[in-house]
Amino acid sequence: MTIDELVENFQLFDDWEERYAYLMDLGRKMPPMEETDKTEINRVKGCQATVWLKATVEESNPPLISFVADSNSQIVKGLVSMLRMMFSGKTSRVILEIDEQKIFQRLGLDRHLSPTRSTGLNSMVAQIKTLAQVVES
Repeated sequence: MTIDELVENFQLFDDWEERYAYLMDLGRKMPPMEETDKTEINRVKGCQATVWLKATVEESNPPLISFVADSNSQIVKGLVSMLRMMFSGKTSRVILEIDEQKIFQRLGLDRHLSPTRSTGLNSMVAQIKTLAQVVES
């Protein structure tokens, strides 16, 4: 699913309860993360919920980065699934150039997430971009 499709799907719902339910559904449909990948090194710091995020670099020219993730919170798991849609399968350069704040505004997340969830979401993005920066250099 593209970001534009995600935005369109969000707009189908009348209220945020339905949008949160949709996010949780996205999280349930996310491919599972191996238990062996749920390590401290893959844990996202700055999230109230426990979140693991692991990058894999596909050997292509240019290399593409994919992410697997999981969380102990259903809504956060949905947010992670959304981030995977935004960032997975892209080059490090593209990942670093994505304006995630603009996408969050289009989705209305900037106005409807609690401060702790917003902080956690930004921590997840920071970790994704840090991993992309490592691949870029």
